[in-house]
Amino acid sequence: MNQAVRSLEPKSLWNYFADLNAVPRASKKEAEVIAFIKAFGASLSLEVKQDAIGNVVIVKPASPGMENRKTIVMQSHLDMVHQKNNDTEFDFATQGIEMFIQEDWVKAKGTTLGADNGIGVATIMAILASDKIEHPKIEALFTIDEETGMTGAMNLSSDLLTGSILLNLDTEEDDEIGIGCAGGVDVTAERSYKEATTDATKIGYQISVKGLEGGHSGIEIHKGLGNANKIMNRMLLDAYENFGLQISSIVGGSLRNAIPRESEAIVAIDAISEDVFLLEINLLITAIKAEQQQMDPNLVIELNKVELPEKVMDLGVQEGVIRSLHTAHNGVFRMSPEVDGLVEASNNIAKVQLGNGVVKIDCLTRSSVLSSRTDVANSLRAAFELSGCEVNFGGAYPGWKPNKNSPILKVLDDTYLALNSERAHIMACHAGLECGIIGEHYPQMDMVSFGPTILGAHSPDERVSITSVQKYWKLVVAVLKEIPKK
Repeated sequence: MNQAVRSLEPKSLWNYFADLNAVPRASKKEAEVIAFIKAFGASLSLEVKQDAIGNVVIVKPASPGMENRKTIVMQSHLDMVHQKNNDTEFDFATQGIEMFIQEDWVKAKGTTLGADNGIGVATIMAILASDKIEHPKIEALFTIDEETGMTGAMNLSSDLLTGSILLNLDTEEDDEIGIGCAGGVDVTAERSYKEATTDATKIGYQISVKGLEGGHSGIEIHKGLGNANKIMNRMLLDAYENFGLQISSIVGGSLRNAIPRESEAIVAIDAISEDVFLLEINLLITAIKAEQQQMDPNLVIELNKVELPEKVMDLGVQEGVIRSLHTAHNGVFRMSPEVDGLVEASNNIAKVQLGNGVVKIDCLTRSSVLSSRTDVANSLRAAFELSGCEVNFGGAYPGWKPNKNSPILKVLDDTYLALNSERAHIMACHAGLECGIIGEHYPQMDMVSFGPTILGAHSPDERVSITSVQKYWKLVVAVLKEIPKK
């Protein structure tokens, strides 16, 4: 399957992407991919540097005649989101991504593809390896752990780079030029609880939510995609109020920056209420599926009888937790009053884990405005503290303030126009790009972000457009020729 991808144009880019996708590169587990990229730089006899946190820089001198141009930083992150469908057997630690072509798209078989941000990494590798592409001096910056905290960018050495222009290759629409992004903060709610022995008059059921589209919890948060944790909690609250349902365990969601696609709960109900419980819950399932039909046509909610669980939550704690989850905001919180169509603030209830006397709820709150980010985070804290949870904020990172007067923006915009006979859309996005963080280390750096069209990032439906990559590649090569003089 991957051989067909290697035959695509531009071959250099696609071959490096295939090479990269053979290397395990989960966030916080980047040792192999760091070694891979360092070996690549060494194989070209280029200077390779690494800072204390693990970010790698490969330096390539300017091509002949371009020595008087400004030094640029080309930047992408090495890690990728590792997520797979429940029915896909795949070991990210030992297997390479299995790719295939479907019409104009490159996809992966039941897993994330890694186009985010592997296409950017492969682009830079192809530029570094080429002896035909004109370019100024390049500092190729490969950051780590972008997807689970941006710790690479947060801890970037302030003496690692000399370039004055940053080309971030992590935007996911080929007709957009990014000049700003949201900041974020992790909101984590935790508490312990006493378990009760399940009454023998009850019966056990497994409730499963699956088949949701999922996706990027920033870029796609405005689409109304179903959140498995919220859907599950809606059913649990209804069945608790009507039939005294008791929860034994919940496992929902997997990654803080992905809209959760699946959730599973083990519960107990009174045996005498089984028939009316099934009638009521199936009516609710029908309503939920009708609500989500346009955005999540493959949504599946299943009820299966299982062995009665030995332990369940204390009812008092259970009521508080499920009411807190019902209250906690999920989705768009506020649209930007300044930028048409831009989400200003949002929250993703990313993970819910409950069982063995412990509750943990993980959220990722985003906003391009610090005060509204704080407001959303505080509203979540208030909701969860009402049920006795301890709430902590962590992993905060800044947004990237747009600069419409950016010199490199004008270069990129004019080059895009010359190639495509129309202007690109100048955009800020509701995702966490590393530009704002890098800008804190290098405040004078002029920055833009662009890339090919990638859909379904952070989900097993991730795909990248082949024709879009070709269009984007031409833009990259052309922009390198237009970097201004020192």
